[in-house]
Amino acid sequence: MITKPPLFKHIFAWSLFSFIWIIAQLPYQLLVLIGKGLGKLVKSLLKSRKKVVAINLDICFPELNPIEKNRLINQHFSELGIMLTQTIKAFFGSTKHIENSAIIKGGEHIESCLEKKQGVLLVAGHFTALDMGGKILCKKYPIAGMYRPHKHPVTEYMVTKSRLKYATKMFKRDELRPIIKHLKSGGILWYAPDQDYRRGQSVFVPFFGKQASTITATHQMARLSKCKVLFFHVQRNKKTPNYTLTLSPAMEDFPTKDPIVDTTRVNQGVEQMVKKNPAEYLWVHKRFKTAPDGEKNPY
Repeated sequence: MITKPPLFKHIFAWSLFSFIWIIAQLPYQLLVLIGKGLGKLVKSLLKSRKKVVAINLDICFPELNPIEKNRLINQHFSELGIMLTQTIKAFFGSTKHIENSAIIKGGEHIESCLEKKQGVLLVAGHFTALDMGGKILCKKYPIAGMYRPHKHPVTEYMVTKSRLKYATKMFKRDELRPIIKHLKSGGILWYAPDQDYRRGQSVFVPFFGKQASTITATHQMARLSKCKVLFFHVQRNKKTPNYTLTLSPAMEDFPTKDPIVDTTRVNQGVEQMVKKNPAEYLWVHKRFKTAPDGEKNPY
């Protein structure tokens, strides 16, 4: 049960979300155009984040020449803007036609687990189509999500309430016992372990050839719950069908007793997804900010 924050105490926030709701009723293709404009604005205003994107691309795609790199930066900020508008569409607008036309590849892998009442951990990455893709998949399968709570009470209420319209449950990142219980009972959980988190046990393992601090939660949850681990990739298409969702077969011989071996495999899986559509990956995140001993923070 989520508590609704009082109106008068947060009147500006409620007014803002009312405006966002109105915007979300616009047609999807119009929101894409608005998103592209927002992306250009974000790129021009947030110079520091453009620098972060450039550093990440230098690390992960050193083979790009300056022209290719600049093209990818522009594409990424365009996708960032579209992420804002497609996310509010997913939360507050009608998306039935998008859901019905979406392509889902590998659905048989998750259906096999459901038939066996086998828990499933869906490992995803932070892609710009994250929320729309999650909504599409949740409409087809009973999936719970894991998230980091928002500090502002109105944002927390609106985002969580919106996601609970299609997700079966929403777990906070530190709710380990309920999460394990959910997986043990045959539930499905969506999770993205690909950012540099300050909380939780982490190890340094390669990501695009560079040692990156990576949380070991995938290994831990799989070990404690005996669930299957599948990769879940979302890609936005420029034409209808607007989204392609891909589910991998369950990882074989996972988990092992070694969290470093398992977390390395998780990073490799995320890396393969990124290579399919790099412009849609969240490069504005400082993925390598926690550096191994003796190395400088690249940002």
